Amino acid sequence: MTAKQTSKPSTRLMQGDEACAEGAIAAGCRFFAGYPITPATEIAEVLSRRLPQVGGKFIQMEDEISSAAAIIGASVGGAKSMTATSGPGLSLMQENIGYAAMTEIPCVIVDVQRLGPSTGRPTAPSQGDVMQARWGSHGDYPIIALSPSSIRETFDLTIKAFNLSERYRTPVILLMDEVIGHMRERVDIPAPDDIECIDRASTTVPPEWYKPYENFPADVPPLVPFGEGYRYHITGLHHDERGYPTNRLDEVQPWLDRIFRKIDTGLSDILLYEADGIREAEILVIAYGVTARSARYAVEQARARGRKVGYLKLKTIWPFAKEIVEHAAARLHRVIVPEMNRGQVALEVERVVGRHKVRRVTRADGEMIKPVDILAAMEV
Repeated sequence: MTAKQTSKPSTRLMQGDEACAEGAIAAGCRFFAGYPITPATEIAEVLSRRLPQVGGKFIQMEDEISSAAAIIGASVGGAKSMTATSGPGLSLMQENIGYAAMTEIPCVIVDVQRLGPSTGRPTAPSQGDVMQARWGSHGDYPIIALSPSSIRETFDLTIKAFNLSERYRTPVILLMDEVIGHMRERVDIPAPDDIECIDRASTTVPPEWYKPYENFPADVPPLVPFGEGYRYHITGLHHDERGYPTNRLDEVQPWLDRIFRKIDTGLSDILLYEADGIREAEILVIAYGVTARSARYAVEQARARGRKVGYLKLKTIWPFAKEIVEHAAARLHRVIVPEMNRGQVALEVERVVGRHKVRRVTRADGEMIKPVDILAAMEV
């Protein structure tokens, strides 16, 4: 038995992309379809070796459009499925991400962000895909997006992405970035028995009673894989409870209400964050992804100088933790939001706490934000 297959906890030096791949395996992912793209290619390379070892399937597709379509099809067939890409590929996947949202098909899309727009700088880090993750496809639909700031967190949040996708029957986006994807850290990997893995709910009703989009009390109808004797229809059109196209408002509106309600009622499970020193703070720093590392160091430096600074790290980007942010910033006069874009999460913070409170610390040139930049914003 190799170290990668051990049933005991283990400690390894891992790259972020590798941790993502291993987290997917640990979560039960058994199908990956993708197309090579910097800086996400290592995820596919690792899974091309690892998936056959655990009875899974790997396929390199001709492009990102077909990759997203393939993981949807695999999920309908009953497999936990994933793809990985970067900004240009995520742009190509948007129509199929919208299709997965409409059809409520669980799948995980990993976006290792790089500098854009267009081809940009493939090896430079960015956090420029935040708004695209939320609003990339057309129409109104909810989405879940998570963002790790360390290699262990990448492992953990990949597992969480699969669990949320399966529990709520929805696509989930993991927003990594080039630095997290390519850096290496020591990672303590838990034993498989200590990892929570959630599978989609099945049904106990006979095939003739099954409705794949029924308004269940829990708002997440069971999903039975194709090939198990249950015949139902899947379409990107608005559909009734059996999946067939409809224009009836008394069928369209309940479906729309339900797909948003299932996320809203699950916020206590979905919203992940770390808060430190907020109660005594005079200034609050809100950060996510790799920038949270610079933010954490800046907060520690400021506290060493006698400043009362609170720290809020967002692991869940979408849905946005508006009540958490509002509560944390309620009595404060300054909220600092550092991010490697022109202010995409800062805009959401401003909606919640008001523009007059927010100080943006932004870079969109492929360079990381330094702690000194965040410290300077505390003095303004």
